[in-house]
Amino acid sequence: KSITLTPLTVLLWLCLILSMLQVRSQDTGYGLWLDFRPIEDSELREAYRGQFGAIKMEMGTPTRNIVFRELSQGFETLLARPLPMADPSDASNLLWVATWDELPAAVRDGLGSAPVGEEGYILTPVSNGRQRILLLSARSDIGLLYGAYRLLQLIQIETPLDTLRLEDHPKTDLRMLNHWDNLDRTVERGYAGFSIWNWHTLPDYLDPRYSDYARANASIGINATALTNVNANATILTPQYLEKVAALAGIFRPYGIQVFLTARFSAPMEIGGLDTADPLDPGVRKWWSDKVAEIYRAIPDFGGFLVKANSEGQPGPQTFGRSHLEGANMMADALAPHGGVVIWRAFVYSDEDPEDRAKQAYTEFSPFDGAFRENAMIQVKNGPIDFQPREPIHPLFGAMPETPLIMEFQITKEYLGFSTHLVFMPALFEEVLQTDTYHKGEGSTVSAVVDGSLYGKSRSGMAGVSNIGSDLNWTGHPMAQADWYGFGRLAWDPYMKSQEIGEEWIRASLGNDSDLVRGVKRMFGISREAVVKYMTPLGLHHIFDTGHHYGPGPWVDNLSRPEWNPVYYHQADDQGIGFDRTAAGSDALSQYAPEFADQFRDPDRCPDEYLLWFHHLPWDFRMKDGQTLWEALGLTYQEGVDDVREMIRIWNSLEGKVPENRFLEVQMMLGIQLKEAIWWKDACMSYFQTLSDLPFPEGMERPMHDLKYYRSLRFPFAPGIRPRWE
Repeated sequence: KSITLTPLTVLLWLCLILSMLQVRSQDTGYGLWLDFRPIEDSELREAYRGQFGAIKMEMGTPTRNIVFRELSQGFETLLARPLPMADPSDASNLLWVATWDELPAAVRDGLGSAPVGEEGYILTPVSNGRQRILLLSARSDIGLLYGAYRLLQLIQIETPLDTLRLEDHPKTDLRMLNHWDNLDRTVERGYAGFSIWNWHTLPDYLDPRYSDYARANASIGINATALTNVNANATILTPQYLEKVAALAGIFRPYGIQVFLTARFSAPMEIGGLDTADPLDPGVRKWWSDKVAEIYRAIPDFGGFLVKANSEGQPGPQTFGRSHLEGANMMADALAPHGGVVIWRAFVYSDEDPEDRAKQAYTEFSPFDGAFRENAMIQVKNGPIDFQPREPIHPLFGAMPETPLIMEFQITKEYLGFSTHLVFMPALFEEVLQTDTYHKGEGSTVSAVVDGSLYGKSRSGMAGVSNIGSDLNWTGHPMAQADWYGFGRLAWDPYMKSQEIGEEWIRASLGNDSDLVRGVKRMFGISREAVVKYMTPLGLHHIFDTGHHYGPGPWVDNLSRPEWNPVYYHQADDQGIGFDRTAAGSDALSQYAPEFADQFRDPDRCPDEYLLWFHHLPWDFRMKDGQTLWEALGLTYQEGVDDVREMIRIWNSLEGKVPENRFLEVQMMLGIQLKEAIWWKDACMSYFQTLSDLPFPEGMERPMHDLKYYRSLRFPFAPGIRPRWE
């Protein structure tokens, strides 16, 4: 039977197809903060058009080709008009893109100072009679690429360029994403689908997503990536897999991104046929030297190794009676002839050591300060336990003046609600970076340690554990893209303010509507503190259900290692709650500078947000506002729940200001977050009440179920669990 296509039917089908294409390009979030939208302000759009008639630049290298493509395509989308390559006789207003060495001497003299470093750039008007020229210059092609992305962003967020004079450069050398991706494509602590690395089809099939990944990272200044899980598999170092890694490195290279690999310390035994991995054994040292040479033949710009050793069951030098120093220096020696570095993680704790887990990394690493090789760096988590919603800074920051320390943040939200809770992570990052260590007096901030300026270190860096997966929007929660973006911006400049970063992301990713910007900034400002309140209030920490870390488990006490049990951390009993880290307890405070420790030593002066981190206090302890500790605990849990309700109210008021699919997705995620915030409040307070034997505080909503119900909940297939084979 034939079908008659009337003009109306054809029109309806075309509208449907165009609608689907619109959803794919704008509503899925795949384009991240680079999914440019036309400038809506007509006056500003015409001003931009008048300023840019063509691009003047020399071509020839892969990176320069990317610079031209990004600028020409970006301008065409933003200004609804292509920006062609300038003709030599072109008299139109220009965007002039050139390295410093390519500029005429008269132009350089007029500008005065050159861009800072190989990755810095300048954006500034230059004079040429009546012709208006905006100059983008850098010392290298990569600097030009960074400047090009910054210019496009400034236009996307509707920044007037008439008086633009911008000089920028990264404050840290190494700005790295750490992927906890396994070779079977599962992702440990990953909540956005499977790994984007398809090892089975590499090196022959190069997924376009690999280039999109590199593009996104370069746009925020990330210049390194560790492709594989720190709970490492030695197979990645075999020739078959090195060929696959080399293919990825080839895609990333024009974007200025170096590849690192996680090295399993026992690899000489597992893939090398040796009977030991002792770092002082000559055969082992030769094996690593040969392996490194093999890697550099395949990947000439290989960055080096990231190593997790003697932590959570991973093999390391202590397995063979050696120290972390001896293990790290052995690998550093293998990498040094090729210019590579070894990044040695300080996340270590032993089930055989009864010392407070918060103290163990300092105890193991601080005695070796100054003894590590020049090309060895120590990667330190922001806090002394494990990526908690709030922790005091790690005591190693500032305590190893002769050793470059890399900050390790977690972008993926292992302990902050996975990818179903809206938590603006740059607020956490900023709080840590701006904390004063006092190791060289007031003003010795963590940021000054991380960028190397506090002790004059020539190497510096920041690493973020990735939240990237195969989900179409990359990060699971649409708003979690801001965490990736924010990490990159803070790795570039650790002194930036998170609210400034949040506004950049909102304008680039969602739009410039003033109500939208104001509303989402308010949500971002609420979100991190909200999750602290409903998960770990008043300094509580690590009271998550075990293994998957999904939801509350303050009652768990049956695991083989003491420090895997939440009861180890909250130490609640009928007398009170909290972990005493003063001199009367574990004395963890002694690992900090005296000025830092003095803030927390006295419970009457200790800030409320760290009270139970440093003190075990009775349930009737009087808080600064006169409430008892028990009352403050319950009401803080309640405040966290109420904060989520406020975020929902704000988001609902923004309907129509963001694409419908994205609005509905965030709306549903916020519904999950509220449900789980209430769960946290009810389960924890129900458990702690069995110890305090006190009525729930007035103003706290009563639990929806009894404690038996909450203890019965099981989640064997929660996402991001560590694979059993590890």
